[in-house]
Amino acid sequence: MTLPDLKIVLTAVGCPGASTLIRMLRENGERRITIHGVDMRRDAVGRFLCDGFTQVPAGSDPDYIPALAEVIARERPDLLFVQSSYEIETVARHRDVFERLGTRVLADNPDAIAVAADKARMHEACSQIPVPQPRMLRPRSLEEFVAGARELGYPDVPVCFKPPVAKGSRGFRILSAEVDRVHELLHEKPVNRYMTLDEFVDLFRGRKPFPDLMLMEYVDAPEETVDLFADKGEVVFHQVRTREEFVTGLAMAFRTIDRPQLVELTRKVVRHLGLDYFQSVQWIGGKLLEINPRVSTFVYQEDFVIPYLGIKWALGELTWDDVPAIQARVRTTRRSVRYYDQVFWDE
Repeated sequence: MTLPDLKIVLTAVGCPGASTLIRMLRENGERRITIHGVDMRRDAVGRFLCDGFTQVPAGSDPDYIPALAEVIARERPDLLFVQSSYEIETVARHRDVFERLGTRVLADNPDAIAVAADKARMHEACSQIPVPQPRMLRPRSLEEFVAGARELGYPDVPVCFKPPVAKGSRGFRILSAEVDRVHELLHEKPVNRYMTLDEFVDLFRGRKPFPDLMLMEYVDAPEETVDLFADKGEVVFHQVRTREEFVTGLAMAFRTIDRPQLVELTRKVVRHLGLDYFQSVQWIGGKLLEINPRVSTFVYQEDFVIPYLGIKWALGELTWDDVPAIQARVRTTRRSVRYYDQVFWDE
């Protein structure tokens, strides 16, 4: 059966995974997909890879939804596909704006998205179900932070902290008493995740208000991620991968793995929070680390492209009866590396 052509508007086409996502959607092997990209940057790489492009404000800008609605009204796509976690909640809260224009929006349940995007709220909500998590404290002052770090075992063991809402390791640091600054200066790249508690105190002494931070047990173990597409709290398609060789907060290498226990724990989390759309649920040492409510850096297969499968699900082209056979295609021999590329143009 020949499937009808599709047109989608794809947001955040300058994000790190955009170029691969655009290519994999086009190489779906079943139908022609026309992609109109939008991004807040005029020179976003997707401008040169998509069939059309429009610059829009940032997702946090009050003019973002009206500008995106203008694109939808002009382009008349079948689907609005959101890539960035900075946009997904806003779009979900205004999905009726786009659906009145005749365009499907894959994202729903903005309240669940908001909980998933806020790591502190997510950990608090998931404490109600039997899911292992690192121990977490919420210090409200510098004095509470210092006392909390010692309660978690510093200086005998490292501890870590991060903002509840952040992206790409922004604000994440590991507090360790064994920091060799000379070695870091001479032998490490100038992107460092380690600092001492004394250095933290020096930075924030007298600073008002004290920043909202999560102070957490540091788990020294490999990170494993369950990438998935969910529908109303139920995982439809999933794939488990490692995250390796980090550079400036981004993982640069991945491999698929078989972790049925993590998948079952992930199902509990997704069901409890009522999540749908694309989610990236990260685990470390078997403990829940965070959830990114967006498309992620998938380890794509020619016959298992989760974003395309999510589109087909949203269009009603797949049912639960189709899921087992499709899910069985996942290969744990799959490997992936991220690399840098360039585009060139004349203004």
